[in-house]
Formats: sequence, C-alpha cells, structure tokens
Amino acid sequence: MANDSVIEVEGVVKTAYPGLEFLIELSTEGFEGHEVKAKLSGKMRMHFIRIVPGDRVRLELSPYNLEEGRITFRFK
Repeated sequence: MANDSVIEVEGVVKTAYPGLEFLIELSTEGFEGHEVKAKLSGKMRMHFIRIVPGDRVRLELSPYNLEEGRITFRFK
C-alpha cells in the first residue's frame, strides 16, 4: 500500500488486548469518538516501545477499512 493512501489520525488507548491489539478512541477532527482496533507497527515492536491504556498515539488507517489500524507513534 502506498504511503499517500493512508489516513493518519490520533487517539487515546482505551483497552489493551492480548496479542498486541488495542482499542483506540480517536480524537482527530472528523473522527471524534470513533473506536478503532489497532496493532503495533513493526518498528515499534522492533524497538520494544510499550503501549498502556491512557497513552496518546498516532495511527494509520486504510481508506478501505476504517475499523482497523496500525499504531506508528506514541506521544510522550
């Protein structure tokens, strides 16, 4: 998938599930209040970046499936 076709949004982690899956509540304008299931990107797994409920994250959504995403950045 080309990088120009992804939708970048921000949100807050609500729940952490087994298998590095998370429930994210989106806070970006136009997506407020929506909940999305997301997984960690490969670079975040490679560098052992931990995500816990309450963290603010940036994730990528595919325009074809707006229900699942990939977490690409955790804000400090």
